[in-house]
Amino acid sequence: MPSPFDLSGKRALVTGSSRGLGLAMARALAAAGATIVLNARDAVALGAAAQDLAATGAKVNAVAFDVTNRDSINQAINHIEDEIGPIDILVNNAGMQFRSSLEAFPPEKFDQLITTNLTSVFNVSQPVARHMIARGRGKIINTCSLMSGFARASIAPYAASKAAVANLTRGMAVDWAPHGLNVNGIAPGYFATELNQSLVEDPKFNTWLEARTPMGRWGKPDELGGAVVFLASDAATFVNGHILYVDGAFTATA
Repeated sequence: MPSPFDLSGKRALVTGSSRGLGLAMARALAAAGATIVLNARDAVALGAAAQDLAATGAKVNAVAFDVTNRDSINQAINHIEDEIGPIDILVNNAGMQFRSSLEAFPPEKFDQLITTNLTSVFNVSQPVARHMIARGRGKIINTCSLMSGFARASIAPYAASKAAVANLTRGMAVDWAPHGLNVNGIAPGYFATELNQSLVEDPKFNTWLEARTPMGRWGKPDELGGAVVFLASDAATFVNGHILYVDGAFTATA
């Protein structure tokens, strides 16, 4: 019998996938057999990522668009659906971080962060879901965060945005499950990526992280692969509205 984790014949759009966790998840989906559509705003970085992924034997397309611009998104989704093929799997991964004490947090950065991390999930999911609803099937996976359920100094707006993404994920599942869609979230713990580079380079933070995380280390981007393949596959047909924490047991201990 075929493996329930086999994604052959499926097409996955992964936003924010020119590097970091997005590219790692795209690699995992490709290894499971999916055709990948990479996305980022930076066309040069996007092209380099697509070339590297294609060199592994993956089937890859690259479509540059801005997840904060609805006109750009709608044009891109129509292009993918009409010219590349139907989107079976959507991974909303585009995001940003900005650190500052809350009393000094620049209002324009707050607006940018909410638009990039939260509004973009709605912006991209709605047009993709309309196509999926018409077909009666589809998988949407939203990148949440450990901070969906916690808060730390200097990142209150980021934590707020990711908490909202988690509940938007549940709301999408409630609205769209009757139409055959599965909508879930992945909440990574602390992973060593470009987004966390300042923390990776901070000895004090590293000491705290290793002591606070039962596994005693940072996550590696490739360690998200199993979670995204599971949620994208037929192995998760009755998993809906769930937030899957991948955090080295961080949330399991006080």
